[in-house]
Amino acid sequence: MQRSFVFLAEGFEEIEAMTPVDVLRRAGMDVKTVSITDKHQVTGAHGITVVADLTFKQADFEGAEWLICPGGLPGAQNLHEFGALCDLLKVHADKGKIAAICASPAMVLAPLGILDGKEATGYPGTEAALRDGGAIVKDERVVTSGNIITANGPTSSLRFSLAIVSHSLGAHYAQEIGSAMLVYGRQIDYYF
Repeated sequence: MQRSFVFLAEGFEEIEAMTPVDVLRRAGMDVKTVSITDKHQVTGAHGITVVADLTFKQADFEGAEWLICPGGLPGAQNLHEFGALCDLLKVHADKGKIAAICASPAMVLAPLGILDGKEATGYPGTEAALRDGGAIVKDERVVTSGNIITANGPTSSLRFSLAIVSHSLGAHYAQEIGSAMLVYGRQIDYYF
């Protein structure tokens, strides 16, 4: 199975980073956290320090399935300012899958042109930046548009994560994982 990566920058939104890791691992997907700093320890926006599996320099992104950008401030801004990640995202957008939540669709993906012509959502107030990046803005919690999944914020983290599972393993499997986690709303479309 291909490996996926969740990127951690100082000031990341903790629930938006850890929920995809938890849900993808429950689904049996190979996912690693990656610090964009030279240290494994990265502190989130609410003072929770996480020990990343890898630093950016240690990671091998060849053949990656998902590149996942949590939001949070200043986390999303720090991701945006990390040139090596931006270069990786631009290359990966042509052949792989990218997921971003909260401020990251507008602050990380939109300036790179990754959302151009794609439906997307983001944290309320980021709509102008999404449109500036060519996105077709949707006022929804989670939006899947081809190989890109975006979500609007912390309370959408579980849906966002299940949408990633659904895209990779199928809606039925995402529904099984969600049901085991007591996610109610058993309709298949809940996970999109």
